Amino acid sequence: MQRRFFGQVTTALLTVLLAGALSTGCALFGGDDEAGDDGGASSEFDPGDPGIGGGGMGGGAGDPAEGVRVADLETVYFDYDQSAIRGDQRPTLRANADAAARHSEWRTIIVEGFCDERGSEEYNLALGERRANSVKRYLVDSGVDSTRVDTVSFGESKPAVQGHDESTYRWNRRAEFRVLQ
Repeated sequence: MQRRFFGQVTTALLTVLLAGALSTGCALFGGDDEAGDDGGASSEFDPGDPGIGGGGMGGGAGDPAEGVRVADLETVYFDYDQSAIRGDQRPTLRANADAAARHSEWRTIIVEGFCDERGSEEYNLALGERRANSVKRYLVDSGVDSTRVDTVSFGESKPAVQGHDESTYRWNRRAEFRVLQ
């Protein structure tokens, strides 16, 4: 059982890394971190596990004009077909707002909205935008200057985890952060 689990994790991790390398021209070693839709129970595959790829920390290079992921800004997750901030995600967003206050060198914080694969491309782009804007509103309401926060939606186009069931969809309904310095 344990060998099969680690085999699945390895396969999933390689898929995520390969997809990032092919789409950006370089390997991005970012991932996600989440308490889960069920308020903290973990699933079989946890992209937030520091041994599996990064807890939303990234550290990946990418195009400097697009920003870089930083360890202080953690991924935020959403319920199915929702853009409202979940109660269990508020501490993460509060910590992100505190990090933004500590790092005045972060000229711009880019909030990226993502969705799972269900729904049309157009619908998911709009939902990803609503998610990113919801996070931006939370940050601004927490004291982050609105001129420092931009949003973008990727809809379903950049899944964090490949798969076609709820155990993978939950990781793809998210908002991630990049920073321009």
